[in-house]
Amino acid sequence: QRVRYLDRFIYNREEYVRFDNDVGEYRAVTELGRGIAEYLNKQKDYMEQTRAAVDTF
Repeated sequence: QRVRYLDRFIYNREEYVRFDNDVGEYRAVTELGRGIAEYLNKQKDYMEQTRAAVDTF
């Protein structure tokens, strides 16, 4: 059975960053999220944990 893992960052009812395990990295949804997505994608340990999170479900 396939599990899809999403990690969404929302502020003021607007999504600005999203992690989708199908993509394997954080993507900016709005301009506000561009810097955050770039920063998170450079954090190797954090990204490893995020990619492995789907296995906990």
